Amino acid sequence: MKVALKSLTVACAIGLTSASSFAQETVRWGVPMAFGSNLTALGDTMPWVSEQLKKVSGGSVNLQVFEPGKLVPALGIFDAVSTGKVEAGYSFMGYELGKVPVSAIFGALPFGMETPQFSAWMYFGGGDALLKEAFKPHNVYPIYCGSISPEAAGWFRKEIKSPDDLKGLKFRAAALGGKIYQKLGASVTMLPGGELFQALEKGVLDATEFSLPTVDDQLGFDKVAKHYYLPGWHQPSTNQYLYVNLAAWGKLKPQTQAQIETTCAAGVIMALSKAEALQGEMLAKFKKEGVTLHQFSKPMLDAFAKASREVLAEESAKDATFKKVYDSMSAFQNKNREWHDFGYLPRSYK
Repeated sequence: MKVALKSLTVACAIGLTSASSFAQETVRWGVPMAFGSNLTALGDTMPWVSEQLKKVSGGSVNLQVFEPGKLVPALGIFDAVSTGKVEAGYSFMGYELGKVPVSAIFGALPFGMETPQFSAWMYFGGGDALLKEAFKPHNVYPIYCGSISPEAAGWFRKEIKSPDDLKGLKFRAAALGGKIYQKLGASVTMLPGGELFQALEKGVLDATEFSLPTVDDQLGFDKVAKHYYLPGWHQPSTNQYLYVNLAAWGKLKPQTQAQIETTCAAGVIMALSKAEALQGEMLAKFKKEGVTLHQFSKPMLDAFAKASREVLAEESAKDATFKKVYDSMSAFQNKNREWHDFGYLPRSYK
Protein backbone atom coordinates (compact mmCIF):
# COMPACT_ATOMS: atom_id res chain seq x y z
CA MET A 1 0.00 0.00 0.00
CA LYS A 2 2.83 2.39 0.92
CA VAL A 3 4.55 1.55 -2.35
CA ALA A 4 1.35 2.26 -4.28
CA LEU A 5 0.85 5.60 -2.51
CA LYS A 6 4.46 6.54 -3.14
CA SER A 7 4.11 5.68 -6.83
CA LEU A 8 0.89 7.69 -7.04
CA THR A 9 2.57 10.68 -5.37
CA VAL A 10 5.49 10.56 -7.81
CA ALA A 11 3.11 10.23 -10.78
CA CYS A 12 1.07 13.20 -9.62
CA ALA A 13 4.21 15.27 -9.12
CA ILE A 14 5.42 14.43 -12.62
CA GLY A 15 1.98 15.28 -14.03
CA LEU A 16 1.87 18.63 -12.25
CA THR A 17 5.40 19.48 -13.40
CA SER A 18 4.52 18.56 -16.96
CA ALA A 19 1.29 20.57 -16.87
CA SER A 20 2.97 23.62 -15.38
CA SER A 21 5.71 23.54 -18.02
CA PHE A 22 3.01 23.91 -20.70
CA ALA A 23 0.91 26.47 -18.85
CA GLN A 24 0.31 29.59 -20.93
CA GLU A 25 2.35 32.48 -19.58
CA THR A 26 1.06 36.04 -19.47
CA VAL A 27 2.77 38.56 -21.75
CA ARG A 28 1.85 42.25 -21.83
CA TRP A 29 3.98 44.28 -24.23
CA GLY A 30 3.45 47.65 -25.85
CA VAL A 31 4.40 47.49 -29.53
CA PRO A 32 5.02 50.85 -31.28
CA MET A 33 4.55 50.83 -35.04
CA ALA A 34 6.28 52.75 -37.80
CA PHE A 35 3.04 52.98 -39.82
CA GLY A 36 -0.50 53.99 -38.94
CA SER A 37 -2.89 51.08 -38.44
CA ASN A 38 -5.20 52.67 -41.02
CA LEU A 39 -2.75 51.94 -43.86
CA THR A 40 -4.03 48.90 -45.76
CA ALA A 41 -1.77 45.80 -45.70
CA LEU A 42 1.12 47.93 -44.46
CA GLY A 43 -0.01 49.25 -41.10
CA ASP A 44 -2.91 46.94 -40.31
CA THR A 45 -0.90 43.70 -40.33
CA MET A 46 0.54 43.97 -36.82
CA PRO A 47 -2.87 44.76 -35.29
CA TRP A 48 -4.19 41.62 -37.03
CA VAL A 49 -1.26 39.59 -35.68
CA SER A 50 -1.94 40.98 -32.21
CA GLU A 51 -5.59 39.94 -32.31
CA GLN A 52 -4.72 36.44 -33.53
CA LEU A 53 -2.19 36.05 -30.73
CA LYS A 54 -4.83 36.92 -28.17
CA LYS A 55 -7.08 34.22 -29.61
CA VAL A 56 -4.52 31.42 -29.84
CA SER A 57 -3.22 32.17 -26.34
CA GLY A 58 -6.63 32.49 -24.75
CA GLY A 59 -5.97 36.16 -24.04
CA SER A 60 -2.67 35.57 -22.23
CA VAL A 61 -0.40 37.08 -24.90
CA ASN A 62 -1.27 40.71 -25.51
CA LEU A 63 1.02 42.70 -27.81
CA GLN A 64 -0.76 46.03 -27.65
CA VAL A 65 0.00 48.13 -30.72
CA PHE A 66 0.63 51.86 -30.56
CA GLU A 67 0.33 54.30 -33.44
CA PRO A 68 3.47 56.08 -34.74
CA GLY A 69 4.83 58.62 -32.26
CA LYS A 70 2.69 57.50 -29.32
CA LEU A 71 5.49 55.59 -27.58
CA VAL A 72 8.53 56.30 -29.76
CA PRO A 73 9.13 58.21 -33.03
CA ALA A 74 8.05 56.38 -36.19
CA LEU A 75 11.64 55.98 -37.37
CA GLY A 76 12.98 55.06 -33.93
CA ILE A 77 11.61 51.52 -33.54
CA PHE A 78 14.95 49.75 -33.87
CA ASP A 79 16.72 51.95 -31.32
CA ALA A 80 13.88 51.64 -28.82
CA VAL A 81 13.91 47.84 -29.01
CA SER A 82 17.70 47.54 -29.08
CA THR A 83 18.12 49.60 -25.90
CA GLY A 84 15.23 47.90 -24.11
CA LYS A 85 13.05 51.00 -23.98
CA VAL A 86 10.28 48.77 -25.29
CA GLU A 87 10.12 44.97 -25.53
CA ALA A 88 9.06 44.97 -29.16
CA GLY A 89 8.23 47.18 -32.15
CA TYR A 90 6.94 46.79 -35.71
CA SER A 91 8.56 48.38 -38.74
CA PHE A 92 9.81 48.19 -42.29
CA MET A 93 13.41 47.05 -42.08
CA GLY A 94 15.95 49.56 -43.36
CA TYR A 95 15.40 52.72 -41.36
CA GLU A 96 18.36 51.57 -39.22
CA LEU A 97 20.63 51.48 -42.29
CA GLY A 98 23.32 53.58 -40.59
CA LYS A 99 23.76 51.07 -37.73
CA VAL A 100 22.85 47.82 -39.47
CA PRO A 101 23.66 48.23 -43.19
CA VAL A 102 22.31 44.81 -44.14
CA SER A 103 18.86 45.77 -42.84
CA ALA A 104 18.25 47.59 -46.12
CA ILE A 105 18.19 44.43 -48.24
CA PHE A 106 16.11 42.48 -45.74
CA GLY A 107 13.57 45.30 -46.07
CA ALA A 108 13.70 45.60 -49.84
CA LEU A 109 16.33 44.65 -52.42
CA PRO A 110 16.21 46.75 -55.61
CA PHE A 111 15.61 44.49 -58.62
CA GLY A 112 15.47 41.61 -56.14
CA MET A 113 12.97 38.88 -55.37
CA GLU A 114 9.24 39.40 -55.26
CA THR A 115 7.46 38.37 -52.06
CA PRO A 116 6.79 34.65 -52.81
CA GLN A 117 10.43 34.05 -53.72
CA PHE A 118 11.72 36.24 -50.90
CA SER A 119 9.63 34.22 -48.45
CA ALA A 120 11.01 31.02 -49.96
CA TRP A 121 14.54 32.30 -49.35
CA MET A 122 13.68 33.38 -45.81
CA TYR A 123 12.09 30.08 -44.79
CA PHE A 124 13.99 27.57 -46.96
CA GLY A 125 17.08 29.35 -48.29
CA GLY A 126 18.81 30.31 -45.06
CA GLY A 127 17.54 33.89 -44.96
CA ASP A 128 15.98 33.72 -41.50
CA ALA A 129 19.18 32.39 -39.90
CA LEU A 130 21.20 35.17 -41.55
CA LEU A 131 18.66 37.70 -40.29
CA LYS A 132 18.92 36.54 -36.69
CA GLU A 133 22.73 36.46 -36.91
CA ALA A 134 22.91 40.03 -38.24
CA PHE A 135 20.76 41.54 -35.48
CA LYS A 136 22.01 39.55 -32.49
CA PRO A 137 24.92 41.97 -31.76
CA HIS A 138 22.31 44.74 -31.48
CA ASN A 139 20.21 42.89 -28.89
CA VAL A 140 17.34 42.47 -31.33
CA TYR A 141 15.49 39.30 -32.35
CA PRO A 142 13.71 40.15 -35.62
CA ILE A 143 10.75 38.13 -36.86
CA TYR A 144 9.56 38.29 -40.48
CA CYS A 145 5.99 39.46 -39.95
CA GLY A 146 4.50 40.98 -43.11
CA SER A 147 5.23 41.49 -46.79
CA ILE A 148 3.38 43.29 -49.54
CA SER A 149 3.28 43.45 -53.32
CA PRO A 150 5.70 45.66 -55.24
CA GLU A 151 5.38 49.30 -54.29
CA ALA A 152 4.89 52.02 -56.87
CA ALA A 153 8.00 53.83 -58.07
CA GLY A 154 6.52 57.11 -56.92
CA TRP A 155 4.50 60.27 -57.40
CA PHE A 156 6.03 63.07 -59.49
CA ARG A 157 4.81 66.59 -60.03
CA LYS A 158 6.31 66.59 -63.52
CA GLU A 159 6.85 63.93 -66.19
CA ILE A 160 10.14 62.02 -66.12
CA LYS A 161 11.31 61.30 -69.65
CA SER A 162 14.99 60.49 -69.16
CA PRO A 163 17.53 59.94 -66.37
CA ASP A 164 18.57 63.58 -66.79
CA ASP A 165 15.19 64.64 -65.42
CA LEU A 166 16.20 63.19 -62.05
CA LYS A 167 19.11 65.57 -61.60
CA GLY A 168 18.35 68.05 -58.82
CA LEU A 169 14.92 66.48 -58.19
CA LYS A 170 13.87 66.84 -54.54
CA PHE A 171 12.84 63.28 -53.82
CA ARG A 172 11.83 61.29 -50.74
CA ALA A 173 13.10 57.72 -50.64
CA ALA A 174 14.06 55.17 -48.02
CA ALA A 175 17.10 52.93 -47.60
CA LEU A 176 18.91 51.80 -50.77
CA GLY A 177 16.36 53.38 -53.10
CA GLY A 178 17.49 56.76 -51.81
CA LYS A 179 21.16 56.00 -52.45
CA ILE A 180 20.34 54.92 -56.00
CA TYR A 181 18.41 58.11 -56.71
CA GLN A 182 21.32 60.11 -55.29
CA LYS A 183 23.70 58.36 -57.65
CA LEU A 184 21.47 59.50 -60.51
CA GLY A 185 21.63 63.11 -59.29
CA ALA A 186 18.46 63.51 -57.21
CA SER A 187 18.46 65.40 -53.91
CA VAL A 188 17.13 62.76 -51.53
CA THR A 189 15.57 63.20 -48.11
CA MET A 190 13.97 60.72 -45.72
CA LEU A 191 10.63 61.67 -44.16
CA PRO A 192 7.99 59.52 -42.44
CA GLY A 193 4.73 58.89 -44.27
CA GLY A 194 2.68 61.33 -42.23
CA GLU A 195 4.75 64.31 -43.39
CA LEU A 196 4.82 63.59 -47.12
CA PHE A 197 1.54 65.14 -48.31
CA GLN A 198 2.39 68.54 -46.87
CA ALA A 199 5.96 68.35 -48.18
CA LEU A 200 4.65 67.66 -51.70
CA GLU A 201 1.94 70.29 -51.45
CA LYS A 202 4.37 73.01 -50.34
CA GLY A 203 7.07 72.11 -52.84
CA VAL A 204 9.54 70.87 -50.24
CA LEU A 205 9.49 67.72 -52.36
CA ASP A 206 9.15 67.41 -56.13
CA ALA A 207 8.31 63.72 -55.85
CA THR A 208 7.99 60.88 -53.38
CA GLU A 209 7.75 57.14 -53.20
CA PHE A 210 6.02 55.49 -50.30
CA SER A 211 3.97 52.34 -50.76
CA LEU A 212 1.15 50.51 -52.53
CA PRO A 213 -1.51 52.36 -54.55
CA THR A 214 -4.05 51.76 -51.76
CA VAL A 215 -1.74 53.29 -49.16
CA ASP A 216 -0.73 56.17 -51.43
CA ASP A 217 -4.43 56.89 -51.97
CA GLN A 218 -5.01 57.00 -48.21
CA LEU A 219 -2.23 59.57 -47.90
CA GLY A 220 -3.74 61.72 -50.68
CA PHE A 221 -0.71 61.99 -52.97
CA ASP A 222 -2.92 62.03 -56.07
CA LYS A 223 -4.24 65.44 -55.03
CA VAL A 224 -0.84 67.13 -55.25
CA ALA A 225 1.04 65.08 -57.89
CA LYS A 226 -0.50 63.76 -61.09
CA HIS A 227 2.25 61.57 -62.55
CA TYR A 228 2.31 58.08 -61.03
CA TYR A 229 5.22 55.85 -62.01
CA LEU A 230 5.50 52.07 -61.87
CA PRO A 231 6.96 49.45 -61.48
CA GLY A 232 8.48 49.57 -58.02
CA TRP A 233 11.93 48.40 -59.12
CA HIS A 234 13.36 49.61 -55.81
CA GLN A 235 11.07 47.38 -53.73
CA PRO A 236 9.82 44.25 -55.55
CA SER A 237 8.86 43.09 -52.06
CA THR A 238 8.50 45.32 -49.02
CA ASN A 239 9.08 43.45 -45.80
CA GLN A 240 7.98 44.27 -42.27
CA TYR A 241 9.32 42.76 -39.08
CA LEU A 242 8.44 42.43 -35.44
CA TYR A 243 11.57 43.54 -33.61
CA VAL A 244 11.86 41.92 -30.15
CA ASN A 245 14.43 42.84 -27.54
CA LEU A 246 16.74 39.82 -27.30
CA ALA A 247 16.63 39.63 -23.49
CA ALA A 248 12.82 39.88 -23.48
CA TRP A 249 12.62 37.14 -26.13
CA GLY A 250 14.88 34.86 -24.11
CA LYS A 251 12.58 35.09 -21.10
CA LEU A 252 9.59 33.70 -23.02
CA LYS A 253 8.61 30.04 -22.89
CA PRO A 254 9.13 28.07 -26.13
CA GLN A 255 5.35 27.75 -26.41
CA THR A 256 4.91 31.54 -26.45
CA GLN A 257 7.81 32.02 -28.84
CA ALA A 258 6.22 29.52 -31.23
CA GLN A 259 2.85 31.27 -31.01
CA ILE A 260 4.42 34.62 -31.90
CA GLU A 261 6.54 33.29 -34.77
CA THR A 262 3.72 31.20 -36.22
CA THR A 263 1.25 34.08 -36.07
CA CYS A 264 3.79 36.35 -37.77
CA ALA A 265 4.15 33.77 -40.55
CA ALA A 266 0.38 33.97 -40.98
CA GLY A 267 0.75 37.76 -41.07
CA VAL A 268 3.02 37.47 -44.11
CA ILE A 269 0.40 35.66 -46.20
CA MET A 270 -2.41 37.85 -44.88
CA ALA A 271 -0.59 41.08 -45.81
CA LEU A 272 0.33 39.84 -49.28
CA SER A 273 -3.16 38.52 -49.98
CA LYS A 274 -4.77 41.79 -48.97
CA ALA A 275 -2.24 43.81 -50.98
CA GLU A 276 -2.79 41.75 -54.12
CA ALA A 277 -6.57 41.91 -53.79
CA LEU A 278 -6.95 45.69 -53.91
CA GLN A 279 -4.49 47.37 -56.26
CA GLY A 280 -6.20 46.95 -59.64
CA GLU A 281 -9.30 48.90 -58.65
CA MET A 282 -7.11 51.61 -57.12
CA LEU A 283 -5.25 52.22 -60.40
CA ALA A 284 -8.62 52.57 -62.13
CA LYS A 285 -9.69 55.11 -59.47
CA PHE A 286 -6.53 57.17 -59.99
CA LYS A 287 -7.11 57.35 -63.75
CA LYS A 288 -10.67 58.57 -63.21
CA GLU A 289 -9.29 61.33 -60.97
CA GLY A 290 -6.92 62.63 -63.63
CA VAL A 291 -3.74 60.82 -62.65
CA THR A 292 -1.52 59.72 -65.52
CA LEU A 293 -0.11 56.23 -65.03
CA HIS A 294 3.39 55.76 -66.41
CA GLN A 295 5.48 52.64 -66.77
CA PHE A 296 9.16 53.49 -66.64
CA SER A 297 10.77 52.89 -70.04
CA LYS A 298 13.55 50.35 -70.55
CA PRO A 299 16.22 53.10 -70.73
CA MET A 300 15.00 54.43 -67.38
CA LEU A 301 14.96 50.95 -65.83
CA ASP A 302 18.42 50.27 -67.26
CA ALA A 303 19.70 53.45 -65.62
CA PHE A 304 18.17 52.45 -62.28
CA ALA A 305 19.58 48.92 -62.62
CA LYS A 306 23.09 50.17 -63.38
CA ALA A 307 23.01 52.53 -60.40
CA SER A 308 21.61 49.71 -58.23
CA ARG A 309 24.50 47.40 -59.11
CA GLU A 310 26.97 50.14 -58.26
CA VAL A 311 25.36 50.91 -54.90
CA LEU A 312 25.09 47.23 -53.95
CA ALA A 313 28.73 46.65 -54.87
CA GLU A 314 29.78 49.65 -52.77
CA GLU A 315 27.74 48.49 -49.77
CA SER A 316 29.10 44.94 -50.10
CA ALA A 317 32.66 46.25 -50.12
CA LYS A 318 32.04 48.25 -46.93
CA ASP A 319 30.28 45.59 -44.83
CA ALA A 320 31.02 41.85 -44.72
CA THR A 321 27.56 40.95 -43.38
CA PHE A 322 25.88 42.93 -46.15
CA LYS A 323 27.96 41.04 -48.74
CA LYS A 324 27.21 37.67 -47.14
CA VAL A 325 23.47 38.24 -47.20
CA TYR A 326 23.42 39.86 -50.65
CA ASP A 327 25.41 36.93 -52.08
CA SER A 328 22.95 34.48 -50.52
CA MET A 329 19.95 36.37 -51.93
CA SER A 330 21.51 36.63 -55.39
CA ALA A 331 22.46 32.94 -55.49
CA PHE A 332 18.93 31.90 -54.51
CA GLN A 333 17.36 34.23 -57.08
CA ASN A 334 19.68 33.01 -59.84
CA LYS A 335 19.15 29.34 -58.95
CA ASN A 336 15.41 29.83 -59.46
CA ARG A 337 15.59 32.18 -62.44
CA GLU A 338 15.13 29.49 -65.09
CA TRP A 339 12.18 28.05 -63.16
CA HIS A 340 10.55 31.46 -63.09
CA ASP A 341 11.28 32.07 -66.78
CA PHE A 342 9.91 28.70 -67.90
CA GLY A 343 7.50 27.71 -65.14
CA TYR A 344 5.30 30.82 -65.15
CA LEU A 345 3.32 32.38 -67.97
CA PRO A 346 5.09 35.48 -69.31
CA ARG A 347 3.47 38.64 -67.95
CA SER A 348 3.21 39.90 -71.54
CA TYR A 349 1.02 36.94 -72.50
CA LYS A 350 -2.65 37.92 -72.90
